[in-house]
Amino acid sequence: MAEAQEALRRVLQMKIRALGDPAQVLMLVRSSAPFYRALGGTKVRLLQNVDDPAQFCIEIEYEANAAMEMNRQKVSSDPMIRTFLTGWRAMLAGAADVDVYEDVTA
Repeated sequence: MAEAQEALRRVLQMKIRALGDPAQVLMLVRSSAPFYRALGGTKVRLLQNVDDPAQFCIEIEYEANAAMEMNRQKVSSDPMIRTFLTGWRAMLAGAADVDVYEDVTA
């Protein structure tokens, strides 16, 4: 049971294409940083493609409780999370590609 409380470090990468002004995406990411931190995020980076300024990669490093990590689908269907994502969808051209990684360099 103690293992279920272990913190797992993860890196979420979200690749998106913005509609309109790419500066608006930057503002949205900056304004949402407290939200990410509330969910366990420790670092947020926004990368802009130098050859295609409308394309972004958002990286969020976070720590997750092992039990929560095993049930990511349930977390993603949470009403608060779904409401938050509505603002993102309004700025996206198409779907966002989301991948979750574990850093294995150490």
